[in-house]
Amino acid sequence: MPEHVSLTTRLNKGYVPVTSTPQLVYALLTAKPGETIARSRMALNFGFVLDRSGSMRGEKIARLIDAVRLALGKVSTDDLVSVTTFNDRADVVAAGARMSEHRSLADQIARIRAGGGTQMSRGLSLGLREVYRRFDKNRVNQVILLTDGQTYGDEEQCLRLANEAGDHHIAIQAFGLGSDWNESLLDEMARRSSGNSDLIESPDEIVPLFSQTVERSQRAIVRNARVTLRLVSGVVPRQVWQVTPVIANLGYAPIGEHDVQVELGELDAEQGKSLLVELVLPPRQAGRFRIAQAQLGYDLPLEHTSDVSGRSDIVVDYVTDPALVRTYDPTLMNIVEKVTAFKLQTRALEEAQQGNIIGATQKLRAAATRLLELGEDDLARAANQEADNLEQAGQMSSGGTKKLRYQTRKLTQEL
Repeated sequence: MPEHVSLTTRLNKGYVPVTSTPQLVYALLTAKPGETIARSRMALNFGFVLDRSGSMRGEKIARLIDAVRLALGKVSTDDLVSVTTFNDRADVVAAGARMSEHRSLADQIARIRAGGGTQMSRGLSLGLREVYRRFDKNRVNQVILLTDGQTYGDEEQCLRLANEAGDHHIAIQAFGLGSDWNESLLDEMARRSSGNSDLIESPDEIVPLFSQTVERSQRAIVRNARVTLRLVSGVVPRQVWQVTPVIANLGYAPIGEHDVQVELGELDAEQGKSLLVELVLPPRQAGRFRIAQAQLGYDLPLEHTSDVSGRSDIVVDYVTDPALVRTYDPTLMNIVEKVTAFKLQTRALEEAQQGNIIGATQKLRAAATRLLELGEDDLARAANQEADNLEQAGQMSSGGTKKLRYQTRKLTQEL
């Protein structure tokens, strides 16, 4: 029987010194669907929730119309689609129905016009209702939300709706266009609904991003993926980072005396997901030891199977040879450097929000140095520019903050 999803493990170094002090190692765990199911596609239940406030006039609304029409060209006739627009009110342009039942959807979308204020909760409420009305556990049930501005006075309602979406297993994919929107709000809405958030810097980026979102959702054929780490006594997990498709701090939940579990959620059929696990090892005598066993569990809706699992051992050699101890996996260490750059800018943004200008500036400079070493010249310049802004004006720019926040998440996308 072919393997549905493989689980592989590798360490940044296979040898650690025999010493009296604990040792830090990094383990890279990769869960990737096999060829058999990678060719499968999930049916969709998609709701587009689109900002058409006055700030969307001109090129923005034109590119948005293009993006939705192109994205709809990638769905199948059996996929469910709805379109909702909002400004300071909300309208259902197209109620949730199979694509084959939408007779004049392209014309309806082409007639969308921008104007008015912004109350995102109105559009989100109607858009979620359309998806929930046709909810199907065997489909990918999602809302694609796009906005280019601040919503006024209804942030808490947006968060309550995100909670409800998460409770009903409807993920919100939230996109902010330009620089005048609340990234903290969109991030939190995505988190509460088990979705994602991202920056669209220019209107020209809307079209490819919407198409990629549809294609990625069609490939989400593995559900409820989770990794259980069965740790040998004395081995302590420090942090767990998702490194593909984007960098994120996942954390872990203890489920026993020596076991922890990490929730992965959905897996892309082509890329899967990779984790970087920081493990602190206890001192040992020379020899070869298993330090942990990683077990992968997941559900396959298309196969109507649940709790399928695979295992992989993590083994290390304790040695006295200094030359062996100095050997590292360069690819994995590059990943560690990228995660470190992400952590530095994240902490810098947090400290800037707290008013710690000196600490935020230092971390931005350190992140810029790491980014330069990684060949990320554009992001390095952005980090140094925001450090200058902090020193000169006491605050970071909205555009620079978003650029660092979202683009450093993608440093590992080419793995």
